[in-house]
Amino acid sequence: MKLLYPLEFIPQPKKRIWGGNKLRKIYNKPFNGDQIGESWEVSTIPNSISKVAYGTLKGLSLDKLILEYKYRLVGKSVYEKYNNKFPILIKFIDAKEDLSVQLHPNDDIAKTRHSSFGKTEMWYIMDSNPESKLILGFKEEVTKKIYLNHLKNNTLNEILNYESISPGDALLINPGKVHAIGGGILLAEIQQSSDITYRIYDYQRKDQNGQYRELHTDLAEDIIDFKNRNNFRLKYNFKENNIDYLVNSKHFKTKIHNINKRLILSFQKVDSFVVLICVKGNFNFFQSNYNGSVNLGSCLMIPAELDNIILEGENVIVLQVHM
Repeated sequence: MKLLYPLEFIPQPKKRIWGGNKLRKIYNKPFNGDQIGESWEVSTIPNSISKVAYGTLKGLSLDKLILEYKYRLVGKSVYEKYNNKFPILIKFIDAKEDLSVQLHPNDDIAKTRHSSFGKTEMWYIMDSNPESKLILGFKEEVTKKIYLNHLKNNTLNEILNYESISPGDALLINPGKVHAIGGGILLAEIQQSSDITYRIYDYQRKDQNGQYRELHTDLAEDIIDFKNRNNFRLKYNFKENNIDYLVNSKHFKTKIHNINKRLILSFQKVDSFVVLICVKGNFNFFQSNYNGSVNLGSCLMIPAELDNIILEGENVIVLQVHM
């Protein structure tokens, strides 16, 4: 069995009707064409399973690595809870145009309807136009009747809550929360390992074949959070070489690091794999006999059996994700 080391995976492009070209042109993803809306970085979703990009494990898929290395890769407690399933999905999203208005089911609903995890997700805004906005919930609490009436009359936008955002903003989207990413926004998304989305409004937009995209209004109707909950913005203390939690939930945990010069990360108390997401700048890393670099818009997965890593860089922001 080959030794484990910090792993980078080959990014996977996802063409979307609302996608742009920033992932290719600015973040140097090895993609062809335009309308690339997503780059899947760490995934075991069927037909989109990540493969190792470099080193002695190059070409091996993440699901096969879990089968072979088990808790050495993902952590003892993680393996006992999820067995051979990987619990999260990490991606970058480039919204040239507005995404559909949508929501996601929780674990119970997703398991019953789709044999899937639910979908709690976190966003970190990496880039945005000054006029860009997010849709997050409703302006005020509404009833199902009011919602259905606006849906029927194509006036849903009249009751939705539009939020201005800036690079560096972080947000948590809970299941049931109606939401949409607005045009001009590029973000990093950390979520449960699920591809279940209920689309409720799509601006009567047609796809490349001239067809309206499928809506899931019936599935969504009974799980929408109709309250006006201003609980989505994540606050953090941002200081040089500071570590602060953004999310500390049962689904995943996210810390933010502001690196100038050198930062030593210890994982001795973390019984989990760790994924480092570079959302500003780039950094070099040093781990025993394995060194490398991570560029803006890229990820590095640290196997659970590795206890520490050294990061070096100037004015770098890194998200750390683990279970």
